[in-house]
Amino acid sequence: MTERYVLDLQEVDETQVAVVGGKGAHLGGLSRIEGIRVPAGLCVTTDAFRRIMAEAPWLDDRLDQLSRLNPDDREAIRTLSAQIRRTVEGIAIPDDLTAAITRALARLGEQAAYAVRSSATAEDLPTASFAGQQDTYLNVVGPTAILQHVSRCWASLFTERAVTYRQRNGIDHRTVHMAVVVQRMVFPHASGILFTADPVTGNRKVATVDAGFGLGEALVSGLVNPDVFKVRHGEVVAKAIAAKQRAVHALPTGGTQEVAIDSRRQEQPALTDAQVVRLEQLGRRIEAHFGRPQDIEWCLVDDGFQIVQSRPITTLFPVPETGDQENHVYVSVGHQQMMTDPMKPLGLSMWQLTAMVAMHTAGGRLFVDVTRRLAAPASRAGLLDVMGRGDPLVRDALETVLDRNDFVPSLPGAGPGGPPTGGTSATIETDPAIVTELIERSQVSIAALQRDIRTKTGPALFEFLLEAFAEHKRVLSDPLSMQAIMAGMEATWWLNDTLQEWLGEKNAADTLTLSAPDNVTSEMGLALLDVADVIRPHSEVVAFLQGVEDDGFLDELAKLAGGTEARDAIQAYLDRYGMRCVGEIDITRPRWRERPTTLVPVLLDNVRNFEPGAAERRFEQGRRKAQQKEQDVLSRLRALPDGDRKAGEAKRMIDRVRTFIGYREYPKYGIVSRYFVYKQALLEEAERLVQAGVLPQKEDIFYLTFQELHDVARSNQVDDRLIQQRKDAFRSYHALTPPRVLTSDGEAVTGAYRRDDVPAGALIGLPVSAGTIEGRARVMLDIAEADLEAGDILVTTFTDPSWSPLFVAVAGLVTEVGGLMTHGAVIAREYGLPAVVGVERATRLIRDGQRIRVHGTDGYVEILP
Repeated sequence: MTERYVLDLQEVDETQVAVVGGKGAHLGGLSRIEGIRVPAGLCVTTDAFRRIMAEAPWLDDRLDQLSRLNPDDREAIRTLSAQIRRTVEGIAIPDDLTAAITRALARLGEQAAYAVRSSATAEDLPTASFAGQQDTYLNVVGPTAILQHVSRCWASLFTERAVTYRQRNGIDHRTVHMAVVVQRMVFPHASGILFTADPVTGNRKVATVDAGFGLGEALVSGLVNPDVFKVRHGEVVAKAIAAKQRAVHALPTGGTQEVAIDSRRQEQPALTDAQVVRLEQLGRRIEAHFGRPQDIEWCLVDDGFQIVQSRPITTLFPVPETGDQENHVYVSVGHQQMMTDPMKPLGLSMWQLTAMVAMHTAGGRLFVDVTRRLAAPASRAGLLDVMGRGDPLVRDALETVLDRNDFVPSLPGAGPGGPPTGGTSATIETDPAIVTELIERSQVSIAALQRDIRTKTGPALFEFLLEAFAEHKRVLSDPLSMQAIMAGMEATWWLNDTLQEWLGEKNAADTLTLSAPDNVTSEMGLALLDVADVIRPHSEVVAFLQGVEDDGFLDELAKLAGGTEARDAIQAYLDRYGMRCVGEIDITRPRWRERPTTLVPVLLDNVRNFEPGAAERRFEQGRRKAQQKEQDVLSRLRALPDGDRKAGEAKRMIDRVRTFIGYREYPKYGIVSRYFVYKQALLEEAERLVQAGVLPQKEDIFYLTFQELHDVARSNQVDDRLIQQRKDAFRSYHALTPPRVLTSDGEAVTGAYRRDDVPAGALIGLPVSAGTIEGRARVMLDIAEADLEAGDILVTTFTDPSWSPLFVAVAGLVTEVGGLMTHGAVIAREYGLPAVVGVERATRLIRDGQRIRVHGTDGYVEILP
């Protein structure tokens, strides 16, 4: 029995996390790599921890209490976790366990100095590092002191920060156990951290070394600034030597103390360049062993490096897998589609199968490889122009990569791959009948899909869907549809560029496109105002809706006075728009038809904030403003030299933009309508698989790709472990921020606005809808949190069409993601809302309730005192 309580480091490897925790498993793995020196040591296993916890059965109740606490209730967590720690530290270590530990120490040298280090089963994992969550004790001398510190390590599983970290990451306290590593102490000349990828940029080819004198504790605790070296291709390419005034040294009797460093040594490098390069080579060997970039703690002892820890760097954004060694440049699809959250595997694969260009996945997001378009001068200019008009940060990031001259090869001809760089030249007539015809074509195609899919099940359904995806792409690539979209966009660009040149007026198209016809997304926002008009007179219905939590509430409405009309109005709205939701490009996201409670807060805001008939008034008001603007622009143009010609050209473009700009929103509506049909069919298939005992629950299909699900339908067998791995990975992807531009080296290239025409302290973004507005910032990350008052300014990460019902209720818009022609920008212009998009970290820099001023014409936001 006792053998399970203690294992030598040499006996374990990285597969034994459940036995010796993350740190112990990694150290065991490190000790097996040729050429890597790891201080000798032992692991007190998780069996020992469980034995200790069993000595105090009343701890179960405390852990139950702990798991019920809100992660933000810091006071309650602090109090309860301190009680649990005191209890664990006070448990006497049973004799057989004490004997096992002291026997192992005798073999290593019991009077030597040791580091006693916590090693939890949920740390140093690929998806969550838990760095610094548990405790380490240095220079512990003698068996009595070591046993005491082992108890402290067990108790450190319940520090306030460790408990909070687990609760925020959805990890059950009971599933985490604590092992303890007891390792021979090393007394280094220098120590520090090696990252085998640049932790700031993510570049996998650049290693970063932080180094200081003495024990690494001085760096980890922030006592001193380290020397920083950057290594690329085996040579030091940059270094910054810090003045290291203090170090942490071990005391002969045990423990550590801070010491001052002789002034003559303070600015000497802690490592020579040759030592840095040698350390980087060791790091690459460790990285190759573990198969991913590592964060490595090292010590320099007598000119030899010893490794005391290695864990995965969990903050790096993954790189799309290509299977070649070529350089690649990827552009984020999510930033163009207004959906930067991670997608589940079924959502990723369905978008890939229905998209017009090849897409790669990484970190639960989609990317397009634009390398060949960038490489060929013929296609480069067009790509940069379209990207720049959409999102200047993407353009700047691409130019940053190009400026390096050595990353993207220069090709003579245009290459395939990447998004279309300008669509089809808009040669169509300015004829509203074209839009009518296109909408009709889309509706006929969707009706045929709904009709034909009804009878399909099993493998036949998947064969049918593959044909449906071909039709989906045919509708999307309809040349007439592409021409109509480009006609509206090019007319917008022409009006903005030309009227600025002729009249000195910025963003004139913003007013000229107010209440443009045939915009299905702006109609959706106004239609919810009409639903509010039906509900408003019925106080019983309003009171009922204020308490709604269950998605079956529509059936209950009919029992109330006025409830039948309310239900019918909501149902009619859902029939037309219920296939929409936040993040709608991911087919796995719950649609409004599936979760109608999402709309209730927005509906109640409309009931409270608007008078009857608001929708029609808003639309008419916008139309009149646009008309007045047109008359004003044309009369000012006629007064210029060659004015009649200029006014004639402008009038043709105004007619053109009003004819086609609304249609810009329709293809996405068509895609999402088709998606809902696909989804309903796939969920019925999932129900069949649940009934057959193949799947435990329907939603498990979301963690399989379309191709994998097809295989399951054929074989009636599923890999449960794969689904669990996918669920864990998806959860971890939420912590990652997807870059606008990513290279195959793993570098996230952010881009910059490079503007000097904004006030100091202002947040810079992209001006997409003219006007200036002041108001209360409502920082919202979920449409279901709606609680708006007249004059509020919506601040959020991104807005796709599903947010437009909120746009009628706000006075302005600020988003972190977006471009000139993305949905939020188009609808903001439709409704006349001053809007600035692409404001980096807006939801973190602006606090909910702060007063802000949005400069929609000039593209910046001021936080007011």
